[in-house]
Amino acid sequence: MTFFAELKRRNVFKVGAAYVVMAWLLAQGVDVFLENFGAPDWVIKTVLLLLVAGFPLALFFAWAFELTPEGIRKEKDVDRSQSITHETGRKLDYAIIAFLVLALGYFAWDKFAPGGETAPATTVTAEEPPDTGKSIAVLPFVNMSDDAGNEYFSDGISEEILNALAKVPELQVAGRTSSFAFKGDNQDLRKIGEALGVDHILEGSVRKAGAKVRITAQLIRVDNGFHLWSESYDRELTDVFAIQDEIANAILTELKAHLVGGGMPTVAVARADSQAYDLYLLAKQRMYERMQLPLENAAELLDKAIAIDPDYAPAYAQRGITSQLLSETQYGTLPDRQAMTQSKLFIDKSLQLDPNLAEGWAALGLYHYDRPGEIEQGIAALEKALELNPGLIDAANWLNNAYIQSNQPAKALKLLQGIVQRDPLYRPGFSNLAGVYLLMGEREKAREVIENVRPYIAQDANMLYLDAMMLETAGEIAKALPLAEEAVRQQPQDRVYRVQMSIGLLASHQYQRAAQEGYRWARVNAMQHLGRVEEATLLAQEWAAQGEVLNLLSLLNDTGRSAELVGYVEARWPELESFARAFPSDGYFGYREMVEVAYAYQRAGNAARFDDAMARVRSAHDSLSAQGLSNTIFFTYEAAYNAMAGDRGQALKFLAAAIDGGEIYAANISDDLPWFKDFEGDPAYEAIQARMIEHLNRERAALGLEPIST
Repeated sequence: MTFFAELKRRNVFKVGAAYVVMAWLLAQGVDVFLENFGAPDWVIKTVLLLLVAGFPLALFFAWAFELTPEGIRKEKDVDRSQSITHETGRKLDYAIIAFLVLALGYFAWDKFAPGGETAPATTVTAEEPPDTGKSIAVLPFVNMSDDAGNEYFSDGISEEILNALAKVPELQVAGRTSSFAFKGDNQDLRKIGEALGVDHILEGSVRKAGAKVRITAQLIRVDNGFHLWSESYDRELTDVFAIQDEIANAILTELKAHLVGGGMPTVAVARADSQAYDLYLLAKQRMYERMQLPLENAAELLDKAIAIDPDYAPAYAQRGITSQLLSETQYGTLPDRQAMTQSKLFIDKSLQLDPNLAEGWAALGLYHYDRPGEIEQGIAALEKALELNPGLIDAANWLNNAYIQSNQPAKALKLLQGIVQRDPLYRPGFSNLAGVYLLMGEREKAREVIENVRPYIAQDANMLYLDAMMLETAGEIAKALPLAEEAVRQQPQDRVYRVQMSIGLLASHQYQRAAQEGYRWARVNAMQHLGRVEEATLLAQEWAAQGEVLNLLSLLNDTGRSAELVGYVEARWPELESFARAFPSDGYFGYREMVEVAYAYQRAGNAARFDDAMARVRSAHDSLSAQGLSNTIFFTYEAAYNAMAGDRGQALKFLAAAIDGGEIYAANISDDLPWFKDFEGDPAYEAIQARMIEHLNRERAALGLEPIST
C-alpha cells in the first residue's frame, strides 16, 4: 500500500479537514466572546497560535492512533482485520458536513443579515479622527510624593509635556480636560484610548522629595497594550525642564515611524527658576477652577513667581489672563477698566521677554476681544497664538467667541468642531458647540453633542445649564427655569448661568425677580416693565460707558426717546461707519445695535442715515443667512428690518416664526419691539400676539403663576 493510500486509510485527510473547519469556527466564537469582555488583543492572538499549533498534532494523532470499540489504541497494536477506520471515516464525513454547514451559516449571517455588523463603540468625539497612528493622550502623572499637596506638581508636569507635544503640527494630542477626566480612574487603557480617540497613551508618576525629583514615564500602544518606551529620571529640581524635553522628544522619536515623511522636530520647554516654576504650576491649577478665590490665589502665586524670576515670560502671560478673569464682568470684583489696564501691562511684558510666546499672544487676543472696536486685533492675536501652539484650547475657545462676535458663525462652528475633536470633555468647547448648533437651527446636532458627553460628565451646573438651554430654545420655559436656577444656586458668580436664568424670568414675566436677580440687560428690561425707567436708564448708561450699548439703545427706543438715541450716537460716532467699527454685527442674533439705530433715524425723519443703517443691517443679515444662522431672535430682527422697510408680509412671516418657535415678549409685543406699533389692529398681527400670550400663560400656569392679559 502506498504512503498516500495509508494516509487515506487512517483518515488523516479527513481529520485535517475537520480540524481546519472546527478551528475556524472556534476562532470566530472566541473573537466575539473575548472582544465583548474587553480582553486585550494578545489573548486572542494566543488562542489563534494554539489552534494553529494543534493542527500538526491532530494529524500526528490521526496517523499514530486509531479509535476502536475498546477506546483509543496505537495503530500498530490494532489487527487490520478488526480495524473500523472505514466507520470512523463516515463519522468524520458527517462531522465535516456539519461543521461546514455551521461555517456557511455564520458566514451568511455575518455578511448579509440586517444589522449583522457590530456597531462601533461610542466615543465622545464630534467626528472620528482618522486612524493615522499620530495621536496621543497624556494622562495625569500619579503623585507618588509623601506629601499629597504635591499633586499640583505632577499634574503640572503632565500638562507641560502635553503642551510641548501639542506644538508638533503632525501630532494629534488629546486636550488636557479630556485626558485629566480619567485621573485616578483605573480603567483599561484601551477603553480610555477609545474614549479619547487616540492610538497612544503616555502615563507616568512623579515623586518629589526636597530638591530632588523622580519622574517615570511609559508610552503605550492603545490597541495591544504594548509598551513602546519607558524611562525613569532621577534629577535635581533644577533639571525638571530638561526631563520634560527628554520625555517629549523620546516620544516623538518613537512615533516617528508612524509619521508621514519621517521628519520630526524637537521640542523644548521654557526655562525658569525652579521655585518660580513650582509657583507657576500651582497657579495654573488654581486658574482652571474659574472661581474668584482660586483665581485670586493664582494671582498671588504668579506675583511671587515673577518676583523670584523676573524674566519668566509665561508667568507674566498667565498673570495678564488672571487679571481679566478677575474683572467684575467675569469671576471677580475688579472694575473692568482697572482689570484691563493691569492685564495689558503683564501681557506686554510677556511678549517683550518672548515675542513667540503662544500664551502671551493668547492673552493679548483675549484683551482685544473684550474691548469695543478691537475685535479684529483680538482675532489676529488669537490666530497667532494657535499658529504657535495649536494645543491652547482656551485660546481656541476665545477665538470661537471672537468669530461669533464678528459675524462669522460658520468659522466659529468649524473651529468648535475641531476643539471638541481634540478635547471632547472640555466644557466650554462642547457647551459652545451645542449653542452654535442651536443658533443654526440644528437642534438634533446640539442634543447629540450634549448626550455624547453626558456619560462622562456629572450632572453639575454646566449640564443643568445645557439642559435648560435646550428646553428654553424649544419654548419650554417652565421646565427650563428650575434647571437654570439650580445652576445659579451652585455657581452664583457664573454669568452664563445667570443669563440663562434671566431669560426664563423675563419670558415668564417675573419682572420683579429679574430686576433683583437678573443679569445686566435683564435688569434694565425688567425695570422698564416695572415703570422704573429712570433707574433703568442709569444702569444702561453705566454699562454703555463700559462698551455695552445695546441695552441703552433698546431702552431709549422702547420708551419713546429715539431722538435722545440719535443724539447719543452722533455725539460719540459722527459717522455710522465709526459706529459700525465699534459695534459690528454679531453672529448670534443679527445686527441688533444697527436695527435700533435705523429705527431711531426713521423716527427722526433722517432718510439718508436711515437708508445707510438699513443697508448695513441687510448686508449683515444676508451674510448670516448664507452661513446658516436660523434662530428665533434672528427671526425677530429680520422681522424688524422688514417692518421698517415696509414689507408687511415678510415682517409678519418672520415675527410668526419667532413667536411660534417659542419667543415670548411683552404682553403688548410693541412694548419690546416698537417697530410693530403700526401693526396693532392688524388681524394677522393680533393672532400672532394671541398665540404668544396663550403660550406665556401655559408656562406661567406650570410655574404656579397667575395668567397675564393684554
